[in-house]
Amino acid sequence: MTDSSTAETGVAPGLGVTKETARPRRSPWAWLRVSGSVGPLGIATTVLWLSIIVLLPLAALTVTSFEDGWSGFWEAITAPAALDSLRITVFVSVIVALVNVVMGTLIAWVLVRDEFPGKGIVNALIDLPFALPTIVASIVLLSLYGPQSPIDIHLNATQPGLVVALAFVTLPFVVRSVQPVLIEADREVEQAALSLGADNWTTFRRIVLPTLAPAIISGGGLAFARAIGEYGSVVLIGGAIPRKTEMASQYIQKQIEIDRPVNAAAVSVALLAISFVTLLVLRLLADRSARKEQASR
Repeated sequence: MTDSSTAETGVAPGLGVTKETARPRRSPWAWLRVSGSVGPLGIATTVLWLSIIVLLPLAALTVTSFEDGWSGFWEAITAPAALDSLRITVFVSVIVALVNVVMGTLIAWVLVRDEFPGKGIVNALIDLPFALPTIVASIVLLSLYGPQSPIDIHLNATQPGLVVALAFVTLPFVVRSVQPVLIEADREVEQAALSLGADNWTTFRRIVLPTLAPAIISGGGLAFARAIGEYGSVVLIGGAIPRKTEMASQYIQKQIEIDRPVNAAAVSVALLAISFVTLLVLRLLADRSARKEQASR
């Protein structure tokens, strides 16, 4: 004879499971459920827009890069000129990211912790590279550091010139990533460390830097990803000398001009893969940092 509680819950009495604690069976279609305030229409609109703006162009680019098959794709990205352009691009972008990590953190520190005349103007200038067409930066840098340099510094057609140009267009990333964290940082902990005899460098290294590290890494990674695909700021100052200052974006343009769209698409996909891996690593690091912060509370 079956007990009434057993009939309701499907669990024998005495096992400590009641109707309230019994877990309902998860539907195989549960992942399709929509929740939130926008509803299915809002989500469908978002997906459609992202598909038109991002997914379809990337899919078309990938299909074009494989028009000659896998062997054609591999030959295109392993051609000596292509490899040299990718090597130069990655090398210069890493240098730019490291420069931004140091100088961007310093600028953010000064803007948050120091007061000086014209601070508001300097703070506004940080975002100028976002608004200014990058080709304008290349023209300015060429007039300043080119063959007719008024200050007798010649960086035209050199890798240091590429670094300066890319540092200009990627300046805001680290600064704007670190600033909010510095503003929200608990300065009482720093004051306590200083009162206990720690010097400024030790306080920064042991207390401030661990707090800023996720923001610094995120900003540096974004600067690297931005520099990877930059074209406008380096088109004039760089000179596009093969195997010396030719960035991957300039190599892609050259392949299009000589009617080799498959080669251009293949190198573009290689740049896309590098940027995607960079952003994925940043996303994983951000999630890990968020989990650690929640666990510490």
